[in-house]
Amino acid sequence: MAGVTDKSFRSVLRDHGCPLLYTEMISDKALTYGNTNTLELLDISGESRPIVVQIFGSEPDVMAKAAVLVEEKGASIIDINMGCPAPKIVRNQEGSCLLKMPERAVEIARQVVQAVQVPVTVKMRIGWSPEEIVVPELPQRLEAVGVQAITLHGRTRDMFYSGKANWSMIKQTAQALSIPLIGNGDVWEPEDALRMLEETGCSAVMIARGAMGNPWIFSRLIGWTKTGQLAPPPTARERIEQGLIHLERIVAQKGEYRGVREMRSHLAWYLKGLKGASKVRGDINRAPDYNTVIALLTEAMERLKQ
Repeated sequence: MAGVTDKSFRSVLRDHGCPLLYTEMISDKALTYGNTNTLELLDISGESRPIVVQIFGSEPDVMAKAAVLVEEKGASIIDINMGCPAPKIVRNQEGSCLLKMPERAVEIARQVVQAVQVPVTVKMRIGWSPEEIVVPELPQRLEAVGVQAITLHGRTRDMFYSGKANWSMIKQTAQALSIPLIGNGDVWEPEDALRMLEETGCSAVMIARGAMGNPWIFSRLIGWTKTGQLAPPPTARERIEQGLIHLERIVAQKGEYRGVREMRSHLAWYLKGLKGASKVRGDINRAPDYNTVIALLTEAMERLKQ
């Protein structure tokens, strides 16, 4: 979710009741070097707690130093990324590459746990490939050094985001741990989240790509668990209105030029499947400023009323 879960996006999910939010993943070295752009990723000021800050790296001592900085900034929980499959991350022996180096992975977790007072968790995948599955052994070793929860994406690194997440591996791992196991992968609708809980016995569900352009997945799911009634999906108008709110917040956070451009992907997700969405997306991608995007979205909303 790098490039997605910034402060404005988190504020939208919070409006829809998401109970635990994560930052984008943050480089340990960039943090310890005081990189300006990285410090922006770490900006959690004014946000309600709890909030999780996720860090990534490959050197135990540097990760420990970064964790201390993150704790000082007010993180409720520190999450170690051992799941990112991106080639540029893996080339640096970070993210899911750590699944190929279990001794290094365990030592990183050990040193981070010892360096901070807040809970430490790990986000990981089931393995590097079908021939190199690391669950439940690696999660058990992480638990032994003090990690307090594991989030498990039911894919291997070589799958990236293709194919189907292996929920049976999530179930096996949940049964092998004493700490909470958070299931992740292929949760697109509220029904998927409840099915994952029932089928795997995991303690909680992490919703990631399923929330892009669809913050209602949280409010509908929470409402369903409280009332027994599943609210209908958002209307076209509600989706565009939410896009307008999100646009206003990202521009306030990052300025007009950058905010308008970074919002293009989010608006594509909000508009997905709507009548005439392709043309509107194209127009938005060429729009030079905030007011033009507002006008395009307002016009699209008016057309949908006809």
